[in-house]
Amino acid sequence: MPDNEVLKAVFPFLDGIDLTSCMAVCKQWRDIARDDYLWKCLCARRWPSACKRPTPPTVSYYKLYQTFFKRRHRRTLLPPRLSFDQLEFFIDIWAEDKLIFSEVVPGPVFLVGIRVPPPGISDMLKFHLEGTQYKMTLPVEPRFNVPLCQKAMVSVLVRRKDSNRVACIVSRSCFDYIDRTAYRALAFDYLEFSPMYPFISDIRAWISLLFMDYRNEGIVDVFGVEMDFCDAANSEEEVLWLLDMLDWK
Repeated sequence: MPDNEVLKAVFPFLDGIDLTSCMAVCKQWRDIARDDYLWKCLCARRWPSACKRPTPPTVSYYKLYQTFFKRRHRRTLLPPRLSFDQLEFFIDIWAEDKLIFSEVVPGPVFLVGIRVPPPGISDMLKFHLEGTQYKMTLPVEPRFNVPLCQKAMVSVLVRRKDSNRVACIVSRSCFDYIDRTAYRALAFDYLEFSPMYPFISDIRAWISLLFMDYRNEGIVDVFGVEMDFCDAANSEEEVLWLLDMLDWK
């Protein structure tokens, strides 16, 4: 099979980014990769109705794709108006109606997190804690136990030291999901934002109980608490901007 025929057989399987990269290899590849039929196929995956007309809404499907496809770039934020030094978190956990954990946690403690995972945890959880993904974790000392047969709930408030105002992050949410492979029990609640931001909604705060590789099937041995806002915030700056927009009372 001639080279051109091989390229014409392979190129339809590429996405737009890879097809654009092929155009920079050489003149032969560029001429084949610019074939508007290939770009019509890509457009048909993203905007099928735009490909139903006999002619494209623009000069070519290549131009249509290049104009409206945007590669996601990491957001560049201004410095947040808050810092973790200005915050403290109130965390309460119940098993049924019995309070089993209640702490006031300074913001910087969440930043330090769990630097050295305790021995005996699962490999999957150890990999998670040692990974580079942004996370807010709190070591639990002494550890506490939660019977699996009991309903566990969590509440989290946050206070700004500069104004003494308080916002709710989680309000008595249940740990409804226990991931026995990752050794995490998860609860979530939807954040309540200030009326100044009427178009922001449906962003969740997640709270996870991190527990040991348990031997007693009926009880989990909790050594840490993790909080994240992965729906919208995956860095310290993003988390602080998100918290700043809460409905502070």
